[in-house]
Amino acid sequence: MKVEDFLEVMQSEFFTGVPDSQLKPLCNYLMNTYAIDPKHHLIAANEGNCTALAAGYHLATGKVPVVYMQNSGEGNVINPVASLLNDKVYAIPMIFVIGWRGEPGVHDEPQHIYQGEVTLKLLEDMDIASFVIGKETTAEELRAAMGRFRPLLESGKQVAFVVRKGALSYEGKVAYKNDNKMLREDIIKHIVAVSGEDPIVSTTGKASRELFEIREAKNQGHKYDFLTVGSMGHSSSIALGIAINKPKQRIWCIDGDGAALMHMGAMAVMGNAKPQNLVHIIINNSAHETVGGMPTVAGSIQLTAIAEACGYDTAEKVEDFAALDNALKKAKEAKGLHFIEAACAIGARDDLGRPTTTAVENKENFMAYLQGLE
Repeated sequence: MKVEDFLEVMQSEFFTGVPDSQLKPLCNYLMNTYAIDPKHHLIAANEGNCTALAAGYHLATGKVPVVYMQNSGEGNVINPVASLLNDKVYAIPMIFVIGWRGEPGVHDEPQHIYQGEVTLKLLEDMDIASFVIGKETTAEELRAAMGRFRPLLESGKQVAFVVRKGALSYEGKVAYKNDNKMLREDIIKHIVAVSGEDPIVSTTGKASRELFEIREAKNQGHKYDFLTVGSMGHSSSIALGIAINKPKQRIWCIDGDGAALMHMGAMAVMGNAKPQNLVHIIINNSAHETVGGMPTVAGSIQLTAIAEACGYDTAEKVEDFAALDNALKKAKEAKGLHFIEAACAIGARDDLGRPTTTAVENKENFMAYLQGLE
């Protein structure tokens, strides 16, 4: 189904969300049509953030907004759906558009499997009526579903369109790029070179895939790394939990700008805990690159100033490899809670693979390695 036909049925004027690869046609259409326009389209930090933004839009206009997300974001919306939107509270209508990763019977990555199994059940538990859109869904079927949804929206309920892989199409193209020079995979190679045998916690998406392949190329094994393949935004908290309990061991966290924004409160907690053995590196390409390249707001904020305000001992932004190596070596040698922002270009190898070990194998190898450290 063409995105244009899909949105014609929605009849909405405001869209907010967190990008998803299965919704890339929708995301690209919104970027081509509105770009980032607070009146019509905003990319939020996380899905709960989207939901609250959309609620504010409804309160101000009386109109029904659209919130888009990957199904992994359902967890982030449970609280605002249950305690803000629900018709037993404020009865705020909303249309959710949800990319269905991990759909039963469709091959996907391990972090999506269970989420895929419970996607429709979670919507049912939240009293959100849903309609599944597949490649075979016709515009007439979609209009009929929307006809059933209109009375629900008018009564202050929420509805959801769950989008299967390949269900939406869009012929328009969007080129996502920035002016930064360093590629993420090369940045990670420099981190690996300096960190040595120190444990690394890496964020979800291409960063963990690249770290895995770097270890493969170097024949180093994978015991040093915990690959946070899901749970976007939580890698720094995982690293903090490890650092607190392994105080004599330097711990490195390779984070992404989209992930850090999603749960930025973690930086305040980290700064307050102030472990003296943790290096937090945000590779900032100002994009949700893994799911298509749509922009984040990280290009227009000062992450180092945020880190300093949160209580990190050092905070530095680097834009070339000489500065990166210098910052990494200083963080390696000095006690403290260190923050490094690495300005990064958008782009990755077309042949980038995925981890060949299971998530459980990764955990067990990593834990065994940690247990052998002081």
